[in-house]
Amino acid sequence: MSRLLTPNAGPASLPRRIVQQGRYETITMLRNGEQLILAIVLPLMALVGLVVTPLLDGLGPSRVDTATPGILALCAMSTAFTGQGIATGFDRRYGVLRFLSTTPLGRGGLIAGKILAVLVVLFLQVLVVGAVAGFLGWQPRPEAWLPGLGLLVLGAAAFTALGLLVAGTVRPEATLAITNLLWILLGALGGIVVPADRLPEALQGIVHFLPSGALGQGLRDAFLLGTIALPAVLILLLWTVLAGAAAIRWFKWN
Repeated sequence: MSRLLTPNAGPASLPRRIVQQGRYETITMLRNGEQLILAIVLPLMALVGLVVTPLLDGLGPSRVDTATPGILALCAMSTAFTGQGIATGFDRRYGVLRFLSTTPLGRGGLIAGKILAVLVVLFLQVLVVGAVAGFLGWQPRPEAWLPGLGLLVLGAAAFTALGLLVAGTVRPEATLAITNLLWILLGALGGIVVPADRLPEALQGIVHFLPSGALGQGLRDAFLLGTIALPAVLILLLWTVLAGAAAIRWFKWN
């Protein structure tokens, strides 16, 4: 009788479980005031600051055209590295990761849900930043969107892997300190917002090999020149593979 009354009863499929976990992770991130400041408010403040100052003069057709790709790259780092790293670190501290990893969702489904949440939030960031930049006069090349979005996804993968590596190997308090400190350092001196040409000479030869520098320069090439920077793609792929392998090897679920 119960089978007749509930013909669709049974465990949800793995894709559905991943979508539900991703939905939960997304809502959690969007409801967190600190996350919103990091993901939306600070990048928008940086965008306005770069537009009203002469720091990027001479690097593109206009200040906003030069600044916006770097701000989009900063959004990817904010959400995938700092935001996801902090959230995962404290989930690990309170036993949430260990509990969810033993459910039908599994460890792979949990990670897939986190990646899905990062992509959804990043999409919202692109909409918000793109709208504000458009209001300020940003006019990206139409053909730049496909390689630009592809680079953003690749950059998000690299920074997610790095965030999970930090969150899974050190204490949550250390994760909070490390991710915030690196966000500041990479944002200011890592080539993600300010091109390497405007950084001190001692850093110019280094930042191109950082995920921040590769993503920032790759997006500037895409949106300003309409080209795909293959070195940036290879560097981001290398960081994704290395950080992902290290996270798989050393991540501790409790």
